[in-house]
Amino acid sequence: YELGVRMGADYLEPDLVITRDGVLVARHENEIGGTTNVADRFPARRTTKVIEGRSVSGWFVEDFTLAELRTLHARERLESRSRAYDDLLAIPTFDEILNLQQRLERELGRPIGVYPETKHSAYFASIGRPLEPPLLQALAERGYRTAAAPVIIQSFETANLRALRAQTGVRLVQLFAGDAPPPDLVAAGDARTVADLLTPRGLHEIAGYADGVGVQKELILPRSRDGHSLGATSLVADAHAAGLFVHAWTFRSDAPFLAAEYAGDPGGEYRAFAALGVDGLFTDFPDHAVAALRLNGRGRSARPRRGQPAP
Repeated sequence: YELGVRMGADYLEPDLVITRDGVLVARHENEIGGTTNVADRFPARRTTKVIEGRSVSGWFVEDFTLAELRTLHARERLESRSRAYDDLLAIPTFDEILNLQQRLERELGRPIGVYPETKHSAYFASIGRPLEPPLLQALAERGYRTAAAPVIIQSFETANLRALRAQTGVRLVQLFAGDAPPPDLVAAGDARTVADLLTPRGLHEIAGYADGVGVQKELILPRSRDGHSLGATSLVADAHAAGLFVHAWTFRSDAPFLAAEYAGDPGGEYRAFAALGVDGLFTDFPDHAVAALRLNGRGRSARPRRGQPAP
């Protein structure tokens, strides 16, 4: 997180899950077998659960206390990435991330925000460990209650965002991935697709409870089967017309994730999306993003993931 901010990122983006004793921690999923050494430390804790209609086997944050998690170390989850830092770093709590955010603001003399994602909100509520009360409490303790706060809360679900709208003034973002509709809508029998929800009518409905949409970048600039970008959709313009800002994710410079025409030039992808009018972006390579967007004349703005800059 700190390296990303020192590279020029404006926001930290922790994915939040919750421990057995009610502490918010940052993990990409509640299943931590792929992102920690938990299998080595607690082999007998492996189990299977149903999460959003899917059967998932592994080790789950909600089955461990914070003290137990403190005995674990983080590991890289992507096969294409270096393992040089495996087992060197611990799992951070949300409070620790907020403390880091405020320290970096003081040291760097510029605004740094936090952009938490609530992971599997309905699932955690169903087992009696809702994410939102401790999230709002942690933010309120730092005076983060209004749209002016350096905070954006994001979720792939809709019900928790609707509830949050009545509880806080901080900015909210509805997330969309590919062709996967919000899981709470699926569970409720809502047959609308992502394409339906991202029409002008659907975006107008989202604007009733959220301030922006965070979308997988291929929903803005689709790709062909051979990996080349196709023509842009009308999503950015339609969202702006509904009064929503648009944040795109996730930008990565390593070859497995770049569209074919940007091979060797990840900056080209950032410039293409800036030209399409996106308001912010998430990236794993904030130094590349800052360089590309400064060259593009856009400067920095706010909205990134894990230390990521925006156009």
